[in-house]
Amino acid sequence: MNALILVDLQNDFVLGGALAVPQGDEVIEVANARMADFPLVVATQDWHPADHGSFAENHPGRQPGDVIHLHGLKQILWPVHCVQETSGAALVPGLNTDGVHEVVRKGTDPRVDSYSGFFDNGRKQATGMTDLLRARGVKHVTIMGLALDYCVKFTALDAISEGFKVALLTDGSRPVDLKPGDGERAVDEMFALGVEIL
Repeated sequence: MNALILVDLQNDFVLGGALAVPQGDEVIEVANARMADFPLVVATQDWHPADHGSFAENHPGRQPGDVIHLHGLKQILWPVHCVQETSGAALVPGLNTDGVHEVVRKGTDPRVDSYSGFFDNGRKQATGMTDLLRARGVKHVTIMGLALDYCVKFTALDAISEGFKVALLTDGSRPVDLKPGDGERAVDEMFALGVEIL
């Protein structure tokens, strides 16, 4: 079975959000159009506590974009975003949530970030995504969402490492592009590791 994974289609990642991805709102129409093609649709949801270590605000003197070491892992600092129970963490209003069968939350541990929908960045804690997909008999996942060069990429790479066949919907994904070309490099990296590019 093939499942569609919608990565972080949340208010803080689209126009007007705390960490808006350029043209991020354009992917919602793609998500709504593609849902009916899949028997299982899973949305990931960044779900950070307010004291999360990835927030620049929680490190005096630091700015978004700075890189620190957080409990042994390299960490880019971000603006405060997708805080639990806030409107910024909610799935975007334009998304057809009736077509979403499951929601997997990530980034809940303040000590470690979680770009991937499968594991935290240290790969110490699973989100439950693998178990959910295997319980439904999923062998193939198609991934799209925000942001292409971070959460989409790491979700795709972890899906490969977990033994799933993986396809990326590029028209349903947009990069942050902290450095120009990050999105293109992410696609190249995914392709090199076996992700089908659609």
